[in-house]
Amino acid sequence: MMKKSGIITAPQLWLVIAKSHRALSLLVEQSIANTGLCLTDFVALEALLHKGPLTISEIQDKVRLASGSMTAAVDRLEKLGLVVRKSSPTDRRARVVHLTAEGKRLAVSCFERHAKDLEVLMAALSQKEKEQLYGSIKRLGLLAAQQLSTQRSDGQSHQRTRQEKDHDH
Repeated sequence: MMKKSGIITAPQLWLVIAKSHRALSLLVEQSIANTGLCLTDFVALEALLHKGPLTISEIQDKVRLASGSMTAAVDRLEKLGLVVRKSSPTDRRARVVHLTAEGKRLAVSCFERHAKDLEVLMAALSQKEKEQLYGSIKRLGLLAAQQLSTQRSDGQSHQRTRQEKDHDH
């Protein structure tokens, strides 16, 4: 809801973004559940489908899930014959996760179904609106990430300075 002046405040915009994200996330989770996979298994298969063979930590970095969740997902997918772990040609300690033929078939099928669900939802926006929204949200997200990075580095240098002062005494 806008104020009578027509000016959208930052808190109002944040609230609309947060509520939209919550509703969209629930729809996405429902779409993924309709594929017959749990969210973790779906995102692991999708990452392997679009990025190729990856280590568990690389999958984890791409989909931002906890290490234990990703390992459990790969274990489940391996038991189902959808992925295999192979030794890395460059690092003897690392194991690389590959889609099997069945895993690739299932990943393609599930991702296509999910993408169609998203297309139906996003059809409410014109192509121009999608482009504007994409650009605006991406710019806002990059700015927020930059500010977080700056705050972290400022916090670390402040903490180091305090530790150096404590060490001097």
